[in-house]
Amino acid sequence: MKIGVAAMGESLDVEVSGQFGRCPYFVIVDPDTLEFEAFSNSAAVMPGGAGPAAVQELVNHGAEAALAGRIGPKAEQALEAAGIKFSEASGTIRKAVQDFSRKEQGA
Repeated sequence: MKIGVAAMGESLDVEVSGQFGRCPYFVIVDPDTLEFEAFSNSAAVMPGGAGPAAVQELVNHGAEAALAGRIGPKAEQALEAAGIKFSEASGTIRKAVQDFSRKEQGA
């Protein structure tokens, strides 16, 4: 499972962004190997519709789950429509991914 995390930077050791649609970066992480890909969030500068556009970015990068400090209602609807699991998270990307993965595995 690939997890897309709204991020303040381009590594596993930066903080999860407090907002989803307007986060500066996304980091797509494989929770089993911690291999990741980071990219700028082009939706961050949109005048409107940033949440759904950000969801499309995650879909394009193969994410099956999404994490952010806060996910707005329009982004939630788009995530649900795309079949992407989502959860609010905080701390570093690494910790948020590990916590989410443990929760998904029922640990």
